[in-house]
Amino acid sequence: MDIKKYLYEKVKSIMSDWDEGDIYAVSFFVESNEANTYREYSNVTEFSISYNTEEDYDGAGELDEQRWNYAFWSQNEFPIISDGNEGMEILFDWYCKNGIKNIGEENGNNDYDAKHNYIGKGPVGHYELLTLASNIAKKLQNESFLKEKFKKIIPIIVHGLEYAWYDIEATKNANPHGEAKVFLKAMEINEFS
Repeated sequence: MDIKKYLYEKVKSIMSDWDEGDIYAVSFFVESNEANTYREYSNVTEFSISYNTEEDYDGAGELDEQRWNYAFWSQNEFPIISDGNEGMEILFDWYCKNGIKNIGEENGNNDYDAKHNYIGKGPVGHYELLTLASNIAKKLQNESFLKEKFKKIIPIIVHGLEYAWYDIEATKNANPHGEAKVFLKAMEINEFS
């Protein structure tokens, strides 16, 4: 199966079942972890989606870190690609077809610039899945899927736990009409990247 079609259909199907009216943000959580294993690989990247509601953070200000940092969210995750599900098999087939090898390995040598800022792309496979997730989010935003379902603009935040530079770029890409501008401003103010 085509990975883009699989991701789009799986994500849209799960989100179609969400019925909470006070959702204010959607998470596309793309995270690698050495405990994540598949076949003979470790440090495999997984992908899940979730959301946060106004009720979860009643009283949090528009730019408060508690409202936007995933560490404070309920983390009611719906797995899209995880160990043991068909999504992981489809992802690994996609890796193979695209010549992506050494899944989970980290370069380390060239991951920091002269000022010691992280410029790497995470373990092999992470950036690639992050990009796929970001493009699926962008497609949903361009179709106004969330706006039509929830009758309001809702950002899709594409991220891991650390909010690396590539997470910010993926979130900007995922929200082509400025849907994530409040989130991006909150990140800048609260410096939780």
